[in-house]
Amino acid sequence: MQSFRGKLAVVTGGGTGMGRELTRQLAAEGCSVAICDVSEENMMETAQLAGAEATAGACVTTHRCDVSDERQVLAFRDAVVARHQTDHIDLLFNNAGIAGGGSFVRDDRAEWERTFNVCWYGVYYCTRAFLPLLIASAEGCIVNTSSVNGFWASVGPGVAHTAYSTAKFAVKGFTEALITDLRLNAPHVKAVLVMPGHIGTSIVLNSPKVLGKPEGATDADLARMRDMLARRGMPAEALSDEQLREAMHQMAILFRDNAPVSAAQAATVILDGVRSDAWRVLVGEDAKMIDRMVRQTPELAYEQSFARALNDEGHMRLLE
Repeated sequence: MQSFRGKLAVVTGGGTGMGRELTRQLAAEGCSVAICDVSEENMMETAQLAGAEATAGACVTTHRCDVSDERQVLAFRDAVVARHQTDHIDLLFNNAGIAGGGSFVRDDRAEWERTFNVCWYGVYYCTRAFLPLLIASAEGCIVNTSSVNGFWASVGPGVAHTAYSTAKFAVKGFTEALITDLRLNAPHVKAVLVMPGHIGTSIVLNSPKVLGKPEGATDADLARMRDMLARRGMPAEALSDEQLREAMHQMAILFRDNAPVSAAQAATVILDGVRSDAWRVLVGEDAKMIDRMVRQTPELAYEQSFARALNDEGHMRLLE
């Protein structure tokens, strides 16, 4: 798929981050885009930005949808067909994701399953729903966003990170299995696996809202943060709950604003990967480094020495 002009793409999680930037760049190339998100406000901002940059009559539509709910996904699909007056789509970007449920042992089961359901079942339900429309196209492409956490289930030896990692491993395996399945049964449809490292998105800022945490952190979250800071030799007990919440909010902003790769840069890498017919797209030098290190010494991947080696290479500074 050398050109996106005149195509129709579906982008989940299009309200912010990579979803927003994919939408903008696709529309600028003359590709119509149907985006979904759980935030109407964020989607409208994306639509305004993308609409101002759209060329060749590209149309951007917004659809409220929680991708972890199959009924909503099916309604989203039907709305795309109706609003774009189409019998097919050309591209599906399964991009929506949240973070949470870090500890399988200590965290709330509902939070763990909510995170897993958005990050895995969102990909599964959307692929199920839109696959017939992709098969109906002259050439189709399914672009699934996994993560470095799809091959390295960690953000460091001092932080549990199970729900997100489990889901992203599932996305990776599913997408790789689709390569052969599509080649045998729908050879004009391709599957692309995207594995970003640290990208400047609002996932850390947005996830608490999706998880039903209006104040950004529960008492349990604060207790875990105090414990983590104490292990790093910081005077966490001297901080009030409000100060700790503010510190966590600032960390989320730094995650977005100080990332080595911006969301716009990541979107460009992804679209270039689709154009070049790549099935595996690593986004960021940190992703490439972690990929090499896990392959070279998998038995050390969850040891302190692995994290220190990453830090020594200038990657994943949040581990320190």
